[in-house]
Amino acid sequence: MIAPASLRLRTAFVLSLLVTAIWLGAAAVTFRLLTNEMNEVFDSALQETGQRILQLAVVDILSREDDVAPQHITPLGPHEEYFTYLVRDTVGQVLLSSHRADLAVFPMLDGTGFRQTATHRLYQETAVSGSVVLTIAEPLAHRREVAREVVMALGLPLLLVLPFSIIAIFSGLRYGLKPLDLLRRQVAARGADDLSPLPQAGLPQELRPIAAGMSALLARLEQSFQAERSFAAHAAHELRTPLAGAVMQVQRLRKATAEPATAAKAAEVEAALKRLSHLSERLLQLARAEGARLTLAEAADLRPVLDLVAGDFTRTGADLRLTLPDAPVVSHMDPDAAAIIARNLFENALRHGTGPVTAALSPDGWLVVDNDAPAILAEDLTQLTRPFARGANRGAEGAGLGLAIVARIAERAGAALRLTSPLPGQTRGFRAALRLIPLHNDERTEP
Repeated sequence: MIAPASLRLRTAFVLSLLVTAIWLGAAAVTFRLLTNEMNEVFDSALQETGQRILQLAVVDILSREDDVAPQHITPLGPHEEYFTYLVRDTVGQVLLSSHRADLAVFPMLDGTGFRQTATHRLYQETAVSGSVVLTIAEPLAHRREVAREVVMALGLPLLLVLPFSIIAIFSGLRYGLKPLDLLRRQVAARGADDLSPLPQAGLPQELRPIAAGMSALLARLEQSFQAERSFAAHAAHELRTPLAGAVMQVQRLRKATAEPATAAKAAEVEAALKRLSHLSERLLQLARAEGARLTLAEAADLRPVLDLVAGDFTRTGADLRLTLPDAPVVSHMDPDAAAIIARNLFENALRHGTGPVTAALSPDGWLVVDNDAPAILAEDLTQLTRPFARGANRGAEGAGLGLAIVARIAERAGAALRLTSPLPGQTRGFRAALRLIPLHNDERTEP
C-alpha cells in the first residue's frame, strides 16, 4: 500500500520543477538572444574586415607593374587565424590571399553579401567596377565554440543556483506551514472527551475557516453526546422504577397465592423481570461508555470507589476479597466510570468462576481481578470484549455485555485492558487486568 504523499513534499517538488523549468526556459531564451546578437557582431566584424582588406588589396594590386602572380600575406608570428580571405579577378585568378587560405573553402559567388557553406560563413565584396573580388571566410566551428562557451557560462551558474533554490523552497515551506503543524498538534493533543473549540489565535487566514469548521463540528458532537447522556440518565431512571415496581408486585403475588402453579409462574415472571432489569442496566452502561465523558479535569482517589463497589457484593454474601494499597491511587477517570468498570469485572468473575474472587489495586493503578474457572482458548479470549459474547460457560446467567462495557470505557478513557487465561503458572483461571491511569510511553504496559 502506497503511503499518502506529504503536502510539503508534493508542493516543494512541484515548485522545484516549476523553478527548474523557468530557469531552463530563461536560459534557452537568453542563449538564443545571445547567439543571434553574436552572429550579428561576427557578421559585422566579417564585413568590416573584408571591406578594409579590399581597400588595401586594391592599392596593392594597382601598384603592381607586370607581376600577376598571386601573393600570399606572410604572418608576423604564430596566431589563431579566424578569418581567411582571397582576392580574385573576374575570371577567378587569385591575386592576393591570406597565408592559410584554402581554395576549396572559397567557391565563386554571384554578387556581393553573405553566404554560408557547411563549414564557413562567407562575405564577398567587389571593387574597381567589379574587376577585383574579395571573399573572406570565417569557420563556423569558431562560432560554435563561442556558443558552447556561452552555454557553459549560462549552465554552470544554473547548476549552482537550482540546488540552492530547491533548498530555499523546502525551508520556506517548512516555515510557511508551521501554523498547519500547530493546528495538527492541537487536534492530535485532544483527548476523547475534549470537545472544546479550537483556538484560532495565531492562525493565518487560510486556516481559520478550517479551525472554525472543526470547532462547529465539535460543538455539534458535544450537543449529540449531551443529548445521549441525558437520554441515558432519564432512561435509567424511567426503567428502573417500573421494573422495580413490577418485581415487587410479582413478589407480593408469590406470597399472597396459595396455589403452587401460580407461585411457580410468578417466580418465572420475577426471574424474567430481573433479567430484563439487569440487561437494561448493562445497555445503559454501554450507552454511557460509548458517549459519556469519562475523564475529569481534577484527579481523585480511586480506593473509596472500589471499596464501595466491593462492599455491595460482600453484603450480599459474595466471596470477593479486595486488596487496596495504603497510599492514594489518583486518576482523572470519572468515579462513576471506575465504579462501572469495577462492578462489571467483579460480577463477571463471580458469575463465571468458582470459589473466591481476588481483586487488587496496585499503587500504579492496575486493577487485577482473578477467579478460578476452566481455561479459555486464545481464540475465544479475543472475542470476550465483543457485545453479547460469552466464554465457554455459555449456560451461566448474564447478558454478555460486562467485558464489552469495560473494554469500551478503557478504550475511550485511555486505559489499558489485559485478559489472561489460564492464570500465570496454572492450568486454570481467568484474569482481567485494567490500568485505571492512562499509560505513558515510559511506563510498563503489564500489571
